[in-house]
Amino acid sequence: MKAVNKPIRKKDAMALVTGKPVYTDDIAPKDCLIVKVLRSPYANAMIEEINTTIAQKVPGIECILTWQDTPNTRFTMAGQSYPEPSPYDHKILDKHLRCVGDPVAIVAGVDEKSVDRALSIIKVNYQVLEPLLDFTKAKDHAILVHPESDWKALCPVGADNQRNLCASGEFVSGDVEAQLKMCAHVIEQTYHTKQNSQAMMESFCTYTHLDVYGRLNIVSSTQVPFHVRRILANALDIPKAQIRVIKPRIGGGFGAKQSVVSEVFPALVTMKTKKPAKMIFTRTESFTNGSPRHEMQIKVRIGADKNGIIKAIHMYTLSNAGAYGEHGPTTVGLTGHKAMSLYAGAEAYRFEYDVVYTNTMGGGAYRGYGATQGIFALESAVNELAAKLKMDPVKLRELNMTAQGQIMKTYYGEVSNSNALDRCLKKAKQMIDWDNKYPCKELENGKIRAVGMALAMQGSGISNVDVGSVEIKLNDDGFYTLMIGASDMGTGCDTILAQMAAECLDCDVDNIVVHGVDTDQSPYDTGSYASSTTYITGMAVVKTCEKIREQIVRQGADMLNCAEDQVEFDGKQVICLQTQQTISLQQIGYQSVMGGGRCITASESHFSPVSPPPFMVGMVEIELDKQTGQVDVIDYVAVVDCGTVVNPNLARIQTEGGILQGIGMALMEDVQYDKKGRLLNRSFMQYKIPTRLDVGNIRVDFESSYEPTGPFGAKSIGEIVINTPAPAIANAIYHASGLYLRTLPMTAEKIAMGMLKHED
Repeated sequence: MKAVNKPIRKKDAMALVTGKPVYTDDIAPKDCLIVKVLRSPYANAMIEEINTTIAQKVPGIECILTWQDTPNTRFTMAGQSYPEPSPYDHKILDKHLRCVGDPVAIVAGVDEKSVDRALSIIKVNYQVLEPLLDFTKAKDHAILVHPESDWKALCPVGADNQRNLCASGEFVSGDVEAQLKMCAHVIEQTYHTKQNSQAMMESFCTYTHLDVYGRLNIVSSTQVPFHVRRILANALDIPKAQIRVIKPRIGGGFGAKQSVVSEVFPALVTMKTKKPAKMIFTRTESFTNGSPRHEMQIKVRIGADKNGIIKAIHMYTLSNAGAYGEHGPTTVGLTGHKAMSLYAGAEAYRFEYDVVYTNTMGGGAYRGYGATQGIFALESAVNELAAKLKMDPVKLRELNMTAQGQIMKTYYGEVSNSNALDRCLKKAKQMIDWDNKYPCKELENGKIRAVGMALAMQGSGISNVDVGSVEIKLNDDGFYTLMIGASDMGTGCDTILAQMAAECLDCDVDNIVVHGVDTDQSPYDTGSYASSTTYITGMAVVKTCEKIREQIVRQGADMLNCAEDQVEFDGKQVICLQTQQTISLQQIGYQSVMGGGRCITASESHFSPVSPPPFMVGMVEIELDKQTGQVDVIDYVAVVDCGTVVNPNLARIQTEGGILQGIGMALMEDVQYDKKGRLLNRSFMQYKIPTRLDVGNIRVDFESSYEPTGPFGAKSIGEIVINTPAPAIANAIYHASGLYLRTLPMTAEKIAMGMLKHED
């Protein structure tokens, strides 16, 4: 291949490294109204009275909006395909405040100083109510987070606001209880993962204005432009035809921007004032009122026979939706379906779940989307099973892990048609020198070196739901324009899709001009999430290229007075096989825009009835200080099966970044609330994330399978890469200390205190 599987530089690389004005705040004009919101100091309260009279008189203030000035419609902020599984439980502004930081009023003014002044003098009388903060007690609690009668769920996800249920359900295959009774070894443990902030470099930000036709234009850092259009139409109670959404470059998303977070506030201000407006979340707001990973408690029961063959798996997930249900019903499913399917040969499975409302910050999407929590729990349980069996955890995986051609009953009955997990495991074991380092070694300085491991799988888009579309047109000088609806959020999808188009059209990647997302011009795409772009939108590129090649051949044959079946197109020219006459692509391009010519353009969409999983093996070597409990990651080895690797450089960077995030989740990222529901981790001073200096080596390799339903055999890579660090590090800590830590993060304090208790 000439373009695919090549480490081609990202198309936007030079613009980004040279600081070109490409982001939302760069694009917004300097005379925009500045929009901020007054936020609730209480976790559960009713607004009894709000007085904005004095604040309205502050010089420079254009408008102050309260719940009485906004549409009385409920909607969801989750960027999902319609009908959204997430309940309609949001209002732009509501009299009932359900978490600390809920918006009380919207203030817009000519500058930040006047807006801050107005915010400080708005007078609000609250009826403070008792909050529900413990998600383990939320189901059927007397305190209802959403008692309102106009709450609704569009999909049958087991939601019931009168029981504080955002979703509930179960999946059963075989008789788990009967199988567990026959098992020689059973592990039963509960694991707890906290909320995590995506901590992307660019906070939530949106700029809005009315165009010359009076339509609302939204320029926003979002992963889901087409969903934003629908959500704002619902929230503002206006037709979608009156809204246009444009996505500039995104300074990171990691799932946070799969929800509407900042868009609705400046949009409403622009609708009210007819003036351009922008809202840039502070870092504090991004922490306290973003859309973090859902907190979950996962109970696992796993049984095996005397030889270590896993016979039954039972998982129960309790997920904390927080105050609102964005992505609550969908993240929870992945905790079981994506984790249990790693062990597809068991006789019986049961997966049950409840997603509950509480008066804490609402959750959202984060890379891994529930699979991360579920894989931490199940892989930790499998490692505990290996310890109980006194078996090498690698050997236990070799006996049980899913294999090529196997039917994955817990993965919607799909067949594993592209599976190099066995080769990934073998290569990772060699790379880290597992046999010589397992399980641990004490150093002369008293510290302990130990290794740990975990497996992971994810998906490639949402089967039968995700849609990717592209349009390609030939221009008058023989170059192509590729119009896409998928959002490049730094992952490089603009480049990867251009590589695929170049491969199909036998041209240089520089001959493909990629146009970013504009809902007025781009073909429809569900958005950049669920690891869908390479697999779903990539196939749309392949299908579109086939159609445009047919048109080029037809036009070239006409110009050569030759039959279509007697010509060939080599990417640069059309050749008549009989006469050996040629016509260049440039000439065809010019003819296509002249009188008598035909415009050469094609558009195709793609969806898939399956979601082929990528696989990954992660192995880690840590150094543990027995005196302090400090854990240092010395070496992390990852081997990934993502099908055909489209761009090795970008795939490697994706993997390294995901591993770093996973290490942060495992060791240091700790969202904490006080007794009144106030978030304590409000900045990078309190919320610690790892830098590249905080970890040792991160080494990445690939074992490529070939996925028959993917473009050039490709599967996804975006999400799977975050899933192995937490269980692998937990396994290494056990090998070093004898402790199994089941609550994240695994801090030095927990390890040190646990070792003291272990010695007693």
